[in-house]
Amino acid sequence: MNTLPRPRYAAGLRHLHWLVALLVLAAYLFIEQRGLFARGTPERAAMVQAHFWTGLTIFALALWRVALRVRATVPPITPAIPAWQAVPSKLLHLALYTFILVMPLLGLATAWTDDKTLYVPFTQIALPSLLAPNEDLAHQLEDLHGEIGEIFYWVIGLHVVAALYHHLVRRDDTLRRML
Repeated sequence: MNTLPRPRYAAGLRHLHWLVALLVLAAYLFIEQRGLFARGTPERAAMVQAHFWTGLTIFALALWRVALRVRATVPPITPAIPAWQAVPSKLLHLALYTFILVMPLLGLATAWTDDKTLYVPFTQIALPSLLAPNEDLAHQLEDLHGEIGEIFYWVIGLHVVAALYHHLVRRDDTLRRML
């Protein structure tokens, strides 16, 4: 009986993966559920602020995650995946990393160009804006942020389906490496 532990990602990467996944879900829920509250209400503003700060937290954790990922080795998949799956796998992961880095920056640029005030949570301290208000640019950035967000519903779904495919169909250790 083989009792050797199978290789997994480093603990920090595993924890950050699941924390970022939960935060992405929270960011989506905050912005999608803001419509439950009327425009101009404190509750709606709280949902939008929660979305902003969740996004910025994702960005900070993503930077940390990229730094860890650059230094860590990738544990091999056992049994190895077919060569034709390697490129789509790398592209999907590149898209996910790009998403968690670019989306918060787009959201921040949208807020700043729309002259929105971002308060440090639970304070009246405002984050200084680094971009001048520009209503046209704000609308363009907001549209882009929303369109990319919609696309990534599908990309994230594909990531989940791929993990389940590896676990349930191929029966390899792709998913277990991240647990």
